[in-house]
Amino acid sequence: MENTATFDRLLKIMDDLREKCPWDRKQSIQTLRQLTIEETYELADAITEEDWKSIREELGDILLHIVFYAKIGSEQQQFDINDVINGVCDKLIARHPHIYSDVIAEDEETVKLNWEKLKLKEGKKSVLSGVPVSLPALVKAMRLQEKAKQTGFEWDNTEQVWDKVQEEMKELQEATHTASQDEIEAEFGDVMFSLVNYSRFLNIDAENALERTNKKFQRRFQQMEALALEEGRRLNDMSLTEMDILWNKVKETEH
Repeated sequence: MENTATFDRLLKIMDDLREKCPWDRKQSIQTLRQLTIEETYELADAITEEDWKSIREELGDILLHIVFYAKIGSEQQQFDINDVINGVCDKLIARHPHIYSDVIAEDEETVKLNWEKLKLKEGKKSVLSGVPVSLPALVKAMRLQEKAKQTGFEWDNTEQVWDKVQEEMKELQEATHTASQDEIEAEFGDVMFSLVNYSRFLNIDAENALERTNKKFQRRFQQMEALALEEGRRLNDMSLTEMDILWNKVKETEH
């Protein structure tokens, strides 16, 4: 009952805002789109940092967006929040026959395989059709590989995937000496795709791993700038050797 009352409170606030607030009244699904993307990235950042307070707040923002879209859908006589909730409930029940029917699935991989088979029965023409076109390339690579895996299109072991990475890196190196810029870019893409595949076999989220490195580089570089300022200098005025000394000082403070 508490969950119901809390959700009803949010719906009532949304009704009030849509009626009384000039900004909220003006919004459409088009104007909300970019804001929703930004909120999703903010949630992703909070998850990377394992910042539970921020995760809670960002989940609230995304929940607000869901309610907002449903409110607009209701105004347009397309759907309401109950249709949204019942739709996902029906989907979950239909795609979990091992819970709500007599299908047996004793491990995660069987569940994923059954999920993809059910989606094809629902009218999907390809197991890859569920991967959004607008996903960032690194995330998309992982999702494409995960989807393809459900058909059995997958390497047998980690060693094979690493061999493929090395093969692609060799082809890239060779291309840098003989190929056009377009071909070099294509080979570079192959290397990245194979590395994403390798990350899956290591049970690593390639996107999150790269973002952690981005944050680490940013943190260290900014500390290096601060150390240079303490010496009354700027990085632009320093040699690479001098900057490398500062970089190593920053690294030492993290151990």
